[in-house]
Amino acid sequence: MEFNRRKFLRKGATSVAGLAATAMIPQSMHGFNPEKIREIKVQATDRPKVKKKIRFSVIGINHGHIYGMVDSLIAGGGTLVAVYAKEPELLKNFIRKYPNAKIAKSELEIIEDNSIQLVASAAIPVERAPIGIKVMKSGKDYMSDKPGMLTFDQFNEVKKVQKETGRIYSIAYSERLDNSASVMAEKLVLEGAIGKVIQTIGLGPHRMQPENRPEWFFNPEKSGGILCDIGSHQCDQFLFYTNSTNAEVSTSQIGNFDTPDFPNYQDFGDMMVRSGHATGYIRIDWFTPNGLESWGDGRTFILGTEGYIEMRKYIDISGRPQGNHLFLVDQKETKYFDCSNVHKPYGERLVSDVVNRTETAMIQDHCFLAMELAIHAQEKAFRLNMG
Repeated sequence: MEFNRRKFLRKGATSVAGLAATAMIPQSMHGFNPEKIREIKVQATDRPKVKKKIRFSVIGINHGHIYGMVDSLIAGGGTLVAVYAKEPELLKNFIRKYPNAKIAKSELEIIEDNSIQLVASAAIPVERAPIGIKVMKSGKDYMSDKPGMLTFDQFNEVKKVQKETGRIYSIAYSERLDNSASVMAEKLVLEGAIGKVIQTIGLGPHRMQPENRPEWFFNPEKSGGILCDIGSHQCDQFLFYTNSTNAEVSTSQIGNFDTPDFPNYQDFGDMMVRSGHATGYIRIDWFTPNGLESWGDGRTFILGTEGYIEMRKYIDISGRPQGNHLFLVDQKETKYFDCSNVHKPYGERLVSDVVNRTETAMIQDHCFLAMELAIHAQEKAFRLNMG
């Protein structure tokens, strides 16, 4: 039989053997050479000297995010005065870290203290908006863990009181504000490094450890549901990196794939959002496997007209240590940024805003719009039938 070399190559390219053969072709022929990736370790800059100082207190410490929130305020010029929590076991660890904080006997003790300018809270999510409303009505500013509200009833009341009082209602979207790669991405986008941003993709996988979670965690009426809660991080990033001041939810869905002991719980959710000039896709899940040396492989992709950015925020499974990794591809080259030294200015900006009545940490309308998108996605989500 005559050997047809051309026919063999054509068929072989789509076979397993053909794929193996093409794997032996030098990578440079595919236009990729790992040695040409320029690696940049962003150097630490002198932290601005704190010029403004405030006194703040804490009500509710049910989520570990409170520690990052308090640390950012202290680094930014805040003095922690007092803490109130219903749970003695949570207070024990908090006071161990912040021994100078007074233990208040009630919420009211903190709310009625006129020497306090701001209250921070990581209470059970359903309690955060009511606490914030009391705080604003007392003439203080408020810093909430995300989600800052769970329903449109809470959302509308918070907006109403914020407008009436003129106080700050800031939500600590920590996946952007407390991550150095995210801060570096802000700088690059503002410099026009990838042209006009037209899409973001936000992936927020988490590890499920039911034995370490409190009862309220599995109750959507108390925790908000997966899109309202974790999805608010991603809504914040979509709005911020695309510079969108108006947006809407295109579609959303939620499901319980593998948490049968809590049938109302959602371990998966995704959604699509859009503004007048950009789109976004968001996926949240609780399926991070135990083999990953991190609680989640959080990644954000920012697509521009002249390039794209990928952030690997908490781990790089290709082998680079720790987190805060950023990759940028433009029309000229591929660059990797080690962002571990990048300064995160949220705390000092918020302290300055409290003193100067400005909006440098977060524009109030942006803060609310991110939660509006997340709540809408949650309430309108199609419930996937896992049966």
